[in-house]
Amino acid sequence: MDAGTIILILGAVLLLAINLFLVARFVIWRPQPQKEGQQADQSFVLLQQQMQELSRTMHERMSETSKLLDQRLAESNKQMNESSRYLHESVKGQLSESSRIIKEVTEGLTKLDETNRQVVSFADQLQHLQDVLKNPKQRGILGEYFLETVLKNTLPPESYEMQYRFGDSEIVDAVVFVKDKIVPIDSKFSVDNYNRIVEEQGDGERDRLEKAFVNDLKLRIKETSKYIRPKEGTTEFAFMFIPHEAIYYELLVNKIGAEESILERAAKEYKVLITSPTSFLAYLQTVLQGLKALQIEEQAQDIIKKVGQLGTHLGKYDTYMQKLGNSLATTVNAYNTAYKELGKIDKDVMRITGETPGVDVLSLEKPVREE
Repeated sequence: MDAGTIILILGAVLLLAINLFLVARFVIWRPQPQKEGQQADQSFVLLQQQMQELSRTMHERMSETSKLLDQRLAESNKQMNESSRYLHESVKGQLSESSRIIKEVTEGLTKLDETNRQVVSFADQLQHLQDVLKNPKQRGILGEYFLETVLKNTLPPESYEMQYRFGDSEIVDAVVFVKDKIVPIDSKFSVDNYNRIVEEQGDGERDRLEKAFVNDLKLRIKETSKYIRPKEGTTEFAFMFIPHEAIYYELLVNKIGAEESILERAAKEYKVLITSPTSFLAYLQTVLQGLKALQIEEQAQDIIKKVGQLGTHLGKYDTYMQKLGNSLATTVNAYNTAYKELGKIDKDVMRITGETPGVDVLSLEKPVREE
């Protein structure tokens, strides 16, 4: 039973009480004959009793209703408290989850901001690199840096030298020392015409740019070939280092200058081996293996030399042993001779005394060298 129902019941009871009161008033105050006075008094007493009974009943009902209402209110308060506690816990949980999500979002935004800064920094560095590559001089310095990095990561420090100067003060980017020979290496980083070829869409203009690129490459090959100087200790060939894999690949598959192989012509006509960072590593590994073979050969020669020295020492030792043997043989001969003379003296003494000789002659054998 809810509060609305209880209010309706109370209203109905109150309305009934008012009606009974009006009826009683009408009966009590209605004019009556004298002869009916006694009956009226009895009716009034009866009505009064009924009113008292009704009042008692209403009081009991109201008391029960009040208790029921208190019980319902207590249950409602309990439910409201539980609902409030549940709502509080839910709100608290939602706030905690919201705080966690906000924290994660904030951390994510912080990381994203850091990533954005890194991307911006990378973009700035890339732009700076592009600016560097636009300048031929700076591009050449970058190519020399790549060359030095490859040499540094592959060969021991004493096996190469950067900016090697020849007798006429001509300077090559790098040389590799292989025994008594010098391998010259020249770095070339010509990408202007190549970039134009990549960007060009028209066939006619592309063909013109390819010819310009090939002519430029031939000039670079001739420049590298001038470092081949056998009279100054260089090998009969030189390396031309191109720090650009794409250019080397297209030269390798004859995509540029397809009418002739630039790589083959450079090797046959000018004794210049064109390499990229990857292929140059393969060449350097071959050089490194050659250096190791030379090192092993030098160590073998050193071992042979030391074995020869040991043989000389053994020969001298044999000479000393022969001299010692001869000395021992002389000593043994002297010993045997002395012992024989002692035996003769003993015999002479025994003849005089008539006794048996008391000295037994002991003869030693001299050392004999076995062949």
